[in-house]
Amino acid sequence: MKTLARLAMRVGTPLLPLGRHVPFPLQRLVLEKVIARLFADPLAAGEFDLLQGRWLRLEISDLQLAWCLTRDQSGLRIAAEAPVDVCIRGNWREFLLLASRQEDPDTLFFRRRLMIEGDTDLGLGIKNLLDSLDPDDLPPRLWQLICALGEAVEVPVAQGKGEVFP
Repeated sequence: MKTLARLAMRVGTPLLPLGRHVPFPLQRLVLEKVIARLFADPLAAGEFDLLQGRWLRLEISDLQLAWCLTRDQSGLRIAAEAPVDVCIRGNWREFLLLASRQEDPDTLFFRRRLMIEGDTDLGLGIKNLLDSLDPDDLPPRLWQLICALGEAVEVPVAQGKGEVFP
């Protein structure tokens, strides 16, 4: 899996910025289907209810990508623009380190590698929610891949290098 992750990083890194050219309706379609499947149990348990009627904007600064998320009766919904209550912003590597749990979320926020703007109580609630999600609820192969990708970027980021591969 580590070899696959390193290959994915080598090939994917120059391709990631092209994601901003994917039409938003296609981004929304794919992302809503993926998050509905990945977060089906936490959604059913009401864990995302803190977003009911509220909007979160996730910005991946270095890729110039952003999505606004809310919770409605159907699940998590994505919009290109919305009157956001809170924004979480950072570069893709930091979001990957967060998702793979290679880096502590508090450390990422304290060092301002991820930033919360707006309703900080809501932002901290979302951060705590994401931190509380059990990776064992993900498909095992997906979790292994996320971890391997996180490990592939962890060392260069920790060493302060701007690139994934020296």
